[in-house]
Amino acid sequence: MKLNEIEQVTVYLGLGSNLGNRQENLDMALNFLSQRLRIKKVSSVYDTEPIGNINQPRYLNLVCQASSMLAPVALLILVKGIERKLGRTVNAPDMPRPIDIDILFYGDKVKKTDELTIPHPRLSERAFVLVPLAEIAPELVHPVSGESIKKLLVKVQGKQGVLKLENS
Repeated sequence: MKLNEIEQVTVYLGLGSNLGNRQENLDMALNFLSQRLRIKKVSSVYDTEPIGNINQPRYLNLVCQASSMLAPVALLILVKGIERKLGRTVNAPDMPRPIDIDILFYGDKVKKTDELTIPHPRLSERAFVLVPLAEIAPELVHPVSGESIKKLLVKVQGKQGVLKLENS
């Protein structure tokens, strides 16, 4: 076993794009991810309102479930590398980007460092994450709150701004 690899763990990733060809950016990111992870499920694609800085294009978002042998920090390095490969340069929050890949869950692990927080710290407030996540894993339990994704989705604001694309 390599130093940065561990046993298989189920991870959930949130992908979003609001610059360039948004669907193509998502497809290319999934393709790159599938070269290092085993993608098990992919949600439908959702057209969503931007959060925070509303003076930017709408996003396309999806969530995928994958199986990984990468340790959490190695997974973070992988997703950040894919973001750079697809043209992401700005790392400021709430700014437009060709691709954004967030680690939502890493098994049932809870981790907080300067570079990485698992589960993602704001996923419980984000309809654009919870709607596609509930589509593929409604019974998944948040390891901190103890609530299912389905239950978290009931409480979240902004669901009306998350529109499922017809052909996804």
